[in-house]
Amino acid sequence: MDCFEFLEKIDNGIIDLVVIDPPYNMNKGKWDKFASQDAFFNFTYKWIDAVIPKLKDTGSFYVFNTPFNSAYILQYLIGKGLVFQNWITWDKRDGFSATKKRYTNGQETILFFTKSKEHIFNADKIRVPYESEDRIKHAKVKGILKNGERWYPNPKGRLCGEVWHITSERLKNKVNGKTPKLPHATTKPLELIERIVNASSNKEDLVLDCFMGSGTTAIACKELGRNFIGCDSNKGYVDIARKHLHEIEKQKKLT
Repeated sequence: MDCFEFLEKIDNGIIDLVVIDPPYNMNKGKWDKFASQDAFFNFTYKWIDAVIPKLKDTGSFYVFNTPFNSAYILQYLIGKGLVFQNWITWDKRDGFSATKKRYTNGQETILFFTKSKEHIFNADKIRVPYESEDRIKHAKVKGILKNGERWYPNPKGRLCGEVWHITSERLKNKVNGKTPKLPHATTKPLELIERIVNASSNKEDLVLDCFMGSGTTAIACKELGRNFIGCDSNKGYVDIARKHLHEIEKQKKLT
């Protein structure tokens, strides 16, 4: 279903978390091609305007895009009264293209906004491993002196920062050293979406994705005990998402 038609059917103020990986205007498919940059941003601002009212006052909003596009989107969201939390850099370990005229692209941006300052954030659920293993091993026994006190590492790891080192799906699925063609051109790693869902929602919360693609957000929600609602204008992608969800259901019944 078209995202605008879909969003009209949803009541306002019922969504706990929005996770959206929309078009980037990079011509990855018909759905990602626009007549001009102005046309792209007009489309982007239109769906943002349709999404914002659906969020609860305690809701969170994550949107993926290129750093360039995100600079515009950030200003638009601020103008709409949302509260800026983080500019997250996803280090994909996977450059878009090789170039000798500038630095190679190897990242995407994830903007994290909230409807208000009263929002869910489960910092302990998304801790990541400490970087200095030897130092942490020593600190577990004797601690590290900081400001006159002994600091001991958290057994769950350190707090998650704004730079996420998560390998892209394209590189994760290499076959004999070659990157295969995926069912969807811009599939996000499940690990990445699960981090967002864990951080900014609780079990039984309702998560929205109106550019569902092959269903990664839905799968993450299913695995983590969240409710989800979403759509995609491409029936083929919806069929893939349904298939993935049915496979998860079967696996759960077996276990």
